[in-house]
Amino acid sequence: MDFSIAWQKINQMGRDFMALLPNLLFGLVVFVVFIFIARGVQSLVERLVQNRGQSQSLKLLLSRLSYVAALLLGILITVTIVVPSFTPASLISALGVGGVAIGFAFKDIFQNFLAGVLLLVTEPFRIGDQIKYKDFEGTVETIQTRATTIKTYDGRRVVIPNAELFINAVTVNTAYEQRRLQYDIGIGYGDDIGKARQLIIEAMKGVDGVLADPAPEALVVDLAGSSVNIRARWWINPPRRADIMDAQDLVLEAIKNTLTAHGIDLPFPTQQILWHNQTELTDGDRKSQREGWPTGKGDVPQSRAEGRQEKQEQQ
Repeated sequence: MDFSIAWQKINQMGRDFMALLPNLLFGLVVFVVFIFIARGVQSLVERLVQNRGQSQSLKLLLSRLSYVAALLLGILITVTIVVPSFTPASLISALGVGGVAIGFAFKDIFQNFLAGVLLLVTEPFRIGDQIKYKDFEGTVETIQTRATTIKTYDGRRVVIPNAELFINAVTVNTAYEQRRLQYDIGIGYGDDIGKARQLIIEAMKGVDGVLADPAPEALVVDLAGSSVNIRARWWINPPRRADIMDAQDLVLEAIKNTLTAHGIDLPFPTQQILWHNQTELTDGDRKSQREGWPTGKGDVPQSRAEGRQEKQEQQ
């Protein structure tokens, strides 16, 4: 077998590599230099933005974009050094239809990147805010150009694509300094509503953390099956999750103790089953039928059993 042709090709490849080696080494040095330049540009942009009092999100956006731009410039210069015939125009022509295919393949990545940029610029929420998106709720840890990470209240990390947050509704719990909380308390039908309302308001005013302005309030919201429901509403500051739980714990404890101490009933749902001989004679008579409790000061109608017995005695 004649290996001369193969040896000539291998020899030619070796000579080409040795000719390219100086450019390759020089290009590698230039690329390493541009890595440090990109980091320096990123640090410079961060300091400039921080001195102007810009938000943390915008600082992250500008610093990352400056780093990526400097790094891309270094890559282009490195490729030009290694391959002198390379030009940006040749890169665009080489992409051609392949660039369109790449665009479709990475459509979701580009969409999330653009949504991340818009989130960092418009700032519907910031790092440290507590947000709720669908079934996820927690504190925003980072806003990256691809996704946003939140830490849930039970110590888990959730990664949400930026496009989802940009398109769908997101609740920002810490957007304002104050937040109103509420809870429904049921009292008995025989209790004084005005007295119970006043006791609830006084109990809320005595709790640390409940704001005096706006003032706490108590509103009757429902005449339920077993109770008259009064909605207690109060405001707190700051509106973070831990503060909400602490305030609700103290307010509910104060309301319960206050109502109990003043003899206000806190009924639970009950059902009463009456047999036919236990119902009243007036049942079915819409003019005199009693629908609920209490019985009132007048005479209580006889039961059917008592009415039947009295009728038999008269006969």
